[in-house]
Amino acid sequence: MVNVNVRFNSRDYLLACEDGQEKELEKLTTELNNKFGKLKADLGNLGEGKLLLITAIQLVDEMSAMKGSMQKFKEHNKELEIKFKEIKDLSVQYKDDRDREVRNLNEELANLKAMITQSESSYNEVLTKVNSSIDNFLSKAI
Repeated sequence: MVNVNVRFNSRDYLLACEDGQEKELEKLTTELNNKFGKLKADLGNLGEGKLLLITAIQLVDEMSAMKGSMQKFKEHNKELEIKFKEIKDLSVQYKDDRDREVRNLNEELANLKAMITQSESSYNEVLTKVNSSIDNFLSKAI
C-alpha cells in the first residue's frame, strides 16, 4: 500500500492505495472534486455532507445509465451474434448447394460426352454400311 495526498474541497487528505494506482486515485479525486465544485457553484453551499450526497447520487445515476447502456450493448451484441450465425449457416448451405450443383453438372457433361462418343461410333457404323451398300449397288449396276 502507498499513501497518496489528494485535495478535495480545498482540503488535503492522505489516502492509501495499491502501489502503481496513485495516478488513477488522483484522477478520480480530481473528477469527484470537479463534480462537487460544479454542484457547489450551481446550488450554493448547502453543506459539505448534502453536496457530497448529491454528488454521490449523480455518480450512481451516471453509473446506472452506463449499466443500462452496457446491457443494451450486450443484447445488441447477442442479436448480432445470432445474425452472424444465420449468415454463416446460409453461406455454408449456399456452398453445399453450389458444390452439389457443380457435381450434377459434371455428371451431365460426362453423360453428354459419352452419348456424343456413342453417337459418333453409331454414325461411323451407319456411314460405313451405307458406303458398303452404295459400293455393292454400284458394282452390281456396272
